[in-house]
Amino acid sequence: MRVVIFDMDGTLVDSQHDITCSINYVRAEHYGLPPLPSSDVVHYINMPVRNLPELFYGTQTYEARDRALFEAHYHEQCIQNPRVYPGIEAMLEVLAEQEIRLAVATNAPSIFANRMIGHLGIGGYFEQIIGPDIAGASKPDPAMLHHILNAMGFDHRSHHAWMVGDNSKDIDAARAAGITGVFSTWGFSAEGEGDAVIDHPVQLLELL
Repeated sequence: MRVVIFDMDGTLVDSQHDITCSINYVRAEHYGLPPLPSSDVVHYINMPVRNLPELFYGTQTYEARDRALFEAHYHEQCIQNPRVYPGIEAMLEVLAEQEIRLAVATNAPSIFANRMIGHLGIGGYFEQIIGPDIAGASKPDPAMLHHILNAMGFDHRSHHAWMVGDNSKDIDAARAAGITGVFSTWGFSAEGEGDAVIDHPVQLLELL
């Protein structure tokens, strides 16, 4: 058995415009703050050590009202402008033809992930689309990866799995789960480290 697990935002899907819109909506509605450019939002998300509530809203933790407003706004916003990165769908088609089992492990709530991936027409490639609300923890905790692999009957002694993502959290989760971490540079972060680094989706096919 071969398994490939993908991160979503910044790996499969370019969602930066919609994420930024919803963050800026909360900033304006609750704090009267000016909008952040999407380049800043992506930079903050990809910082290895950061306090996102402070960077986005000036609070030390996510306030319940901020989380609720963001989620209500993003439920509609998340399907307004997302796009699948070039080369992703062709890569997924080849992987499916090779009977490689595919899943998504995202730090986004699974309701948004399923909504976005379904809207973009690529949901049929994935056996599982898992968020921290299902697995109980966000990456870099390996809980999502363990959840996916256990459901597939994965055996580390005879099977192989790869985690593909654009963030150090994806690579750390892969290592903690005992699978291969592949860093992708085409999304939210152009530089990073992993067991392998790829600059285009087609390069993943060469690794498997």
